[in-house]
Amino acid sequence: MTEHSDPAAVPTGDPADATREPADAFTALYGSAPEGVWAAPGRVNLIGEYTDFNDGFVMPLALPHTARAAVARRTDGELRLHSSDVPGGVVRLRIDELAPHQGHGWAAYPAGVVWALREAGHPVSGADIQLTSTVPTGAGLSSSAALEVVTALALNDLFGLGLPAPELAVIGQRAENAFVGVPCGIMDQMASACCTDGHALYLDTRDLTQRQVPFDLSAHGLRLLVVDTRVKHALGDGAYAERRAGCEAGAAALGLRTLRDLPFPGLGTALEALAASGADESVVRYVRHVVGDNERVRQVIALLDAGDVRAVGPVLDAGHVSLRDDLRVSCPELDLVVSSAGEAGALGARMTGGGFGGSAIVLVDEARADAVAGAVRAAFAAAGHAEPGIFPAVPSAGARRLA
Repeated sequence: MTEHSDPAAVPTGDPADATREPADAFTALYGSAPEGVWAAPGRVNLIGEYTDFNDGFVMPLALPHTARAAVARRTDGELRLHSSDVPGGVVRLRIDELAPHQGHGWAAYPAGVVWALREAGHPVSGADIQLTSTVPTGAGLSSSAALEVVTALALNDLFGLGLPAPELAVIGQRAENAFVGVPCGIMDQMASACCTDGHALYLDTRDLTQRQVPFDLSAHGLRLLVVDTRVKHALGDGAYAERRAGCEAGAAALGLRTLRDLPFPGLGTALEALAASGADESVVRYVRHVVGDNERVRQVIALLDAGDVRAVGPVLDAGHVSLRDDLRVSCPELDLVVSSAGEAGALGARMTGGGFGGSAIVLVDEARADAVAGAVRAAFAAAGHAEPGIFPAVPSAGARRLA
């Protein structure tokens, strides 16, 4: 999808426009009106990074930025896909010839959903799909998960599959894991499918139990800013898979199913045992981060339940230190967001998402939001970086039908 110059300027709040744009494009492209229009959001993760593939805890919230799909059924086994945001024409595929790792570029994400649905035994006979998105790509805000979930929801409705939102998320994850070949956890798809307006999603990724946690920062005089660094470092290529493998190696060395099963009070002893066993130093660091971030999710939940929202700031700071030093997935631009925001009076900040670029979040008093944003921009200018995109994270609704 297209990288937008300023996500805050993207019109996301007018349901009529959100419906009309993909519907009109669909009609112009395919010669008839779509059967409906659906939307699925990107997400930002408040706390709990690299924990979802370890059966751990996460706490994302949906953004107002969405992928939107105008869709109509086909009965001839053909899948036609088009994106208004990517140069090129319609991608035409035969659904009975879909197979993993065949390429297809951006189209692999919606095509993978069709493949995953059919692999699960659901009767999808083809579709015409027109897509557009306001979720910035390369920003760590889950633009791919939004594509997967909006496609899954549309096909679920049109073919009467009756799948609940969590199952649609699982289908999206399977598309990305098995079809596209990205070993992501379940958080992004669950956030896009299941988040609700005004809430953060407290998710146990082992059994997918969830709790919608009220997250009204304005009631506390606070704001959560998303800072898109607009960078994606090549160093990140393959790094996600390497860290996943390292976490799995750490769990195996400790005799655990996953790192979820290592309690925080036992972390020090476990790390000593790993080091004594000759485990790679990176594995020790990864274990320390994952178990620590699971504990930080619990801390944030306790603080929100107690109404002590300001105290979340230091937990975000601690999370960034762990991501930077233990997991080593930060980069100079993300570190600069955190340091410059803190010096300007932010309550806390951390990188969010997979890292090596992308975005950071900053918790700040509303009265200081503009000053903090200005300090971050000034720091980027002084360092010779491109101006970052900065916008408030407004907890928004998950996937839904628009028309």
